[in-house]
Amino acid sequence: MIVTDTATNVGAIRPRKAVQEMPEYHPPLAGRTALRLDFNENTFGSSPRVMERLRMVTSEALTKYPEREPVERTVAKHFNLQPEQVVLTNGVDEAIHLMCCTFLEAADEALIATPSFFMYDVNIQMMTPHLRKVQSDATLEFPFERFMATISDRTKLIIVASPNNPTGAVVSKEHLLAIAAAAPQAVLMVDEAYYHFDGATVMSNLATVPNLIVARTFSKAYGLANLRIGMLAGNAELLKYVRKVSSPYNVNGVALDCLPVALADEEYVAWYSEQVRMGRERMMNGLCELGVPFFPSHANFVLMNIGPKHRELVTAMRSHGVLLRDRSTDPGCDGFVRITIGVEEHVTRGLAALKVSLDEIGWQRPGAGEALGQHGDDGVREFE
Repeated sequence: MIVTDTATNVGAIRPRKAVQEMPEYHPPLAGRTALRLDFNENTFGSSPRVMERLRMVTSEALTKYPEREPVERTVAKHFNLQPEQVVLTNGVDEAIHLMCCTFLEAADEALIATPSFFMYDVNIQMMTPHLRKVQSDATLEFPFERFMATISDRTKLIIVASPNNPTGAVVSKEHLLAIAAAAPQAVLMVDEAYYHFDGATVMSNLATVPNLIVARTFSKAYGLANLRIGMLAGNAELLKYVRKVSSPYNVNGVALDCLPVALADEEYVAWYSEQVRMGRERMMNGLCELGVPFFPSHANFVLMNIGPKHRELVTAMRSHGVLLRDRSTDPGCDGFVRITIGVEEHVTRGLAALKVSLDEIGWQRPGAGEALGQHGDDGVREFE
């Protein structure tokens, strides 16, 4: 029998330098048995038609490799696109990964605004050390002028989320098209994961803006987060290369089987989206009554400024059966906590628990003259 020192052998192996240095995402998923107002998920459920379809899945069907292209044709028709303009992905997480792998060389620059979705950082820095971040000011609005000034000839990928996570801020179509026009050598990916809760989109501009790609998820309004399915839509020539990078079996067959049913139930998606929009107004009005500073949201969550007691609030809310997400580690968000908006009952429970928890931790309203926003670095953050 041959005995080897595994620790010694493995210790001699090193991954790429970029992998060693890239940031790591650790979602706090353990013990999520309370009311889920922490991860911006659908808090109610998927369309009943999806559940009916799931019950029809056979054991024989599970033995076959999934076929993505027939469903891409269905999705393309739903969005008034050509099949070659759509690539289905394993959630928008994989869409981001594919965009970075397809379009970024090690010497290229990529550009994002912060705070925003952390997976942009992770995937970009896996491919290039030249990530440029433009930090929002205390308003947490998109820093358009400084963002435009940061575009250079080396910029090859730009990612903008609208509505943005974790702020809920939107970027106007005018500004998005201006960014695409200012960087014809780069691909602009607009992440519209929260589109259904705002309604503004640049999907109709894909035909006239060749470097524009739109990402959509079916995790939020459609309630399919566990099935992991998203999409990229855009210029067929660009997506040809994304498809080349993608695994042919990247989306599981159960998700592919359920997606056309979920898309067809437009009544359900419209109902849930309206529940969120109404609940969001209730939540923001409730925060006003409690004196809690927050930023106006266009998504299915609200970002509120709790200040030094942010951790205490998250702990107190958990004790009352409600989960929140502490966003204090996001740039410019020290003291901020995010609450997801769901159906009417869940908003009611969230507000009730919030009132009790704020009292329990001895939270006090900010005094007159105190800043409601958290000032961050107003300059460009560059990692090289």
